[in-house]
Amino acid sequence: MTATSPPVKPPASAPRVRVRVNRLVLYTVLVALTGLFLGPFGWLILTGLKNPAELAASPVHWLPDHFQWRNFADAYSLIDFLGYARNSLIIAMLYATLVTLSSAWVGFGFARLDAPGKKTLFGILLGSMMLPQLITLLPTYLIFAKLGMVDTYWPWVLWGLSAAPYLVFLFRQFFAGLPRELEEAAIVDGCGYTAIFWRIFLPQSWPVLSASFVIAFTWSWGDYIAPQLLLSTDRSTLAVAVMSTYVTSAGTPVANLQAAASVMYVVPILLIFLVAQRGFVGGMSTSGLK
Repeated sequence: MTATSPPVKPPASAPRVRVRVNRLVLYTVLVALTGLFLGPFGWLILTGLKNPAELAASPVHWLPDHFQWRNFADAYSLIDFLGYARNSLIIAMLYATLVTLSSAWVGFGFARLDAPGKKTLFGILLGSMMLPQLITLLPTYLIFAKLGMVDTYWPWVLWGLSAAPYLVFLFRQFFAGLPRELEEAAIVDGCGYTAIFWRIFLPQSWPVLSASFVIAFTWSWGDYIAPQLLLSTDRSTLAVAVMSTYVTSAGTPVANLQAAASVMYVVPILLIFLVAQRGFVGGMSTSGLK
């Protein structure tokens, strides 16, 4: 009988090579996805730097022959850009602040209080997220018209005080994960649930507060339908002005000016996200399913 040779062991560097290959594949996929998501924004910037002839040319001009930086100055000066941006900022800040606090309060109730039918109400709340905005748009407008709130910012105040189902879900998941001993110790010390919420639970929910504020601010800043329906031209927002102002006498959109104004319109959202990025990611990760 011939002696069998012992099995050959793989070199010690094999696991390291495998880890490096996996990382390379992961980074390649992430870079490709980043390019895919940033592609539309890059195309918007390039459109804002072209002249009308290049936009109408066939085949498509991917890069402008000469960067038309003046398009941004024209887009800024043709409308009261700062005035419309101020209106958008007031509405977005008002709504985002109120809806974040009201959603936190409702989420706290669903997470820490016991009441008959709580699970049913929470299911109805989540189900309301399936309703498109267009379904409730006409009844909402009729209600605000009856109350004399058209062409005012009161609708955004009421929407903010009414909480938002998705944000309620985030807060409910976060508050449900906090230890029960916190509120039990507070109750022993004589605190009611209102004091427990404001003094104990809310200060610990800064990641979710940051994420909710960014989400709500983005909703309001990017909303076109509600301001167009409820506000007059002077009180309207930057989103409405960008989409309705840069047109020719025949009503044809001036694409390069619209693109330049849209780039300036997106910049505040990007800055807010970059500032609150860590809290936003932390809030989304700590509000996972429980």
